[in-house]
Amino acid sequence: MPLLSKDFEKLKHLRHVYDRNYRVTQLYSTYLNRFPTLLTKEAVDALTEDGRIGEEEAIGALLTVAFGLDTEHNTDDRIIERDYIHPSVRLLDAQKYYNDPYYRTVHIPDTAVGRISFKNECYEPYRAVICDDILTDGEGKEVPPLGFFREPFFFPAVLEDGNEWMTLTPVDLDTCREAIEEAHGHVVTFGLGLGYYAFMVAQKDEVERVTVVEKNAEVIRLFVDVLLPQFPNKEKIRIVEDDAFRFAEHTLPTVGADYVFVDTWRDASDGYPMYRRMKRLEHLCEGVPFSYWIEGFLLSRMRAFVFEKIWDTEVNATHGQTGEYTFEDIRYRLSRDGLIQAILNREDDIE
Repeated sequence: MPLLSKDFEKLKHLRHVYDRNYRVTQLYSTYLNRFPTLLTKEAVDALTEDGRIGEEEAIGALLTVAFGLDTEHNTDDRIIERDYIHPSVRLLDAQKYYNDPYYRTVHIPDTAVGRISFKNECYEPYRAVICDDILTDGEGKEVPPLGFFREPFFFPAVLEDGNEWMTLTPVDLDTCREAIEEAHGHVVTFGLGLGYYAFMVAQKDEVERVTVVEKNAEVIRLFVDVLLPQFPNKEKIRIVEDDAFRFAEHTLPTVGADYVFVDTWRDASDGYPMYRRMKRLEHLCEGVPFSYWIEGFLLSRMRAFVFEKIWDTEVNATHGQTGEYTFEDIRYRLSRDGLIQAILNREDDIE
């Protein structure tokens, strides 16, 4: 038999982890896109009325049944329930988000300019929503966090031609926390939306000014006419109408940015190509930190692709080739640093 990678047994274990990751992703995607209102208050109350289990545990149990998992006879199903579903469930406090400075300060009326409109929408009680960036651990497991409100939750959205394009929901607020905390000096942010990031960083004493790059003139007009006048530190904010990548390549290196935040995608499904393209432009602003919205989800898509390439290479070793990687090599290639290095080296071709 040809020589295999000495760590092939560890790789086979990782194969099982990634298979579960993929299965959970498919289950959650189907649930969120087709049946997000599947759970009801009545069903949750029925499981919690005797006080033996809490709401989050009840939601996890209901999801296990809804997904058709056989946790009594199937080991893999038990692992998915224990290590993915239950850790992913979060009962959300609506008041926490209503107390956010932006929510308290900015009133968003239903209004429109051309193809773009502002609209206030609502999540029904126990409707499932992604509520933070993906959860990862050192063993390769990836868990999308699911949030649920007990009561209706109202939130603003930006629509294009009547289709939801951008929202201000828990995932939008919570996934900006780190980029808000790190912001300082002259902050450049790509993507305007409802101006949440610009609003929050402009409040900081450490932030001197904020440049927002947005290519959609109608979004800019609505923002400037309706929202910006309500911002307490609006004098710090400047809007530039331009394509993000053109600005990043030709203008950003000259404006003296101290921190850059990139949020030009709707979700992970359309974000990776833009993320990859911007990462390759960072070198033009040496020493300036860049931060990316939902970077964990974006890298998750790439990580699954890279793992499949590694798996194919090592499995082919059983057919007359020699394995190329040690397990430490594999761990690095699947890590955040390894994935980013692959992007910079143009070793990825995922779309």
